[in-house]
Amino acid sequence: MNVLGIETSCDETAASVVRDGRHVLSNVILSQIAQHAPYGGVVPEIAARSHVEYLPGVIEQAVAGAGLRWSDIDTVAVTYGPGLASSLLVGLSAAKALAQRLGRPLVAINHLEAHLYSIFLDPDLPGPNELCPLLVLLVSGGHSCLVRMTGLGEYQLLGQTVDDAAGEAFDKGATLLGLGYPGGPEVQRVSVAGDPTAVRFPRGRPTKPVPARSLRQAEEGGPRSSAREALDPNVCFSFSGLKTALLYYMRDHPDAALPDVAASYQEAIVDSLVDRTRRALNGDQCLAAVGGVALNARLRDRLGELAEDCGLRYLPAGRAYCTDNAAMIAGLAGAGRGVHGDAAMGIDARPNLGL
Repeated sequence: MNVLGIETSCDETAASVVRDGRHVLSNVILSQIAQHAPYGGVVPEIAARSHVEYLPGVIEQAVAGAGLRWSDIDTVAVTYGPGLASSLLVGLSAAKALAQRLGRPLVAINHLEAHLYSIFLDPDLPGPNELCPLLVLLVSGGHSCLVRMTGLGEYQLLGQTVDDAAGEAFDKGATLLGLGYPGGPEVQRVSVAGDPTAVRFPRGRPTKPVPARSLRQAEEGGPRSSAREALDPNVCFSFSGLKTALLYYMRDHPDAALPDVAASYQEAIVDSLVDRTRRALNGDQCLAAVGGVALNARLRDRLGELAEDCGLRYLPAGRAYCTDNAAMIAGLAGAGRGVHGDAAMGIDARPNLGL
């Protein structure tokens, strides 16, 4: 089955064709970094207008790059949340129109669940049933959480950030250091020449039980849970204090060596992520890392060391599938997940969608 996936949840305009949920035939991503860089972050209006302008061409490129005709597409899949409302609407509207024009079914996909599935886009890996239970660290610009996956569609939220996501901490830290956007790659670039032990920045951790966002509100039209389960603060994250510490340090040490400060700041973020991940491990077969921050070389190395120390298989998402992409959208739909049928055609964008 050939699934055409469309992803416009934030500032990447993406389309992909995936066969049978595992084999990526094409994966086209148009980055908007140059458009948002002058503002130091994503501007929703600019992102939505860019999606409108470039999405048709990106979709055509994905189909052609897969070596297929329009008639070879069996299903159209699209992200319906979470994300920026204006950006989500562009992709959702395009997918609905395309599915109607082609006479093909539409599948609406949860962006967070697609990130969890991204590790399975390597067709040489066993499927979820063979690798589960596994612990997944999902780290991006908008989300930082630890999820235990016991099967496809079976997730337990163990920990989450109580304030900023790790990607946001990188972006804001880069701004304080006078670096460019996006912050993660810039901080990593400068850190290569620095000493990560030069400055001891705080490794923030909540001290009180953290109210969990419901994991059972995903499917449109399905039952929703109002339960507010408490998460163990020892496996939750907090990065707001770290940013404040960096602000004060730069104020008090204006002549500090930039590489040393950047390396120390990066190490504080990575330390927090790895420490909470270690605490969350419990009977898992594998350790996985997904999301844009999972591209960070220091984090990938540290998580690999953690997995080796614990005798676990390490499954970082492929580099092409860490940032927002449509291959994970099409792959998850091909695996049978998502909202199908008339419910998908009637679905609206859900900016605050849970897992």
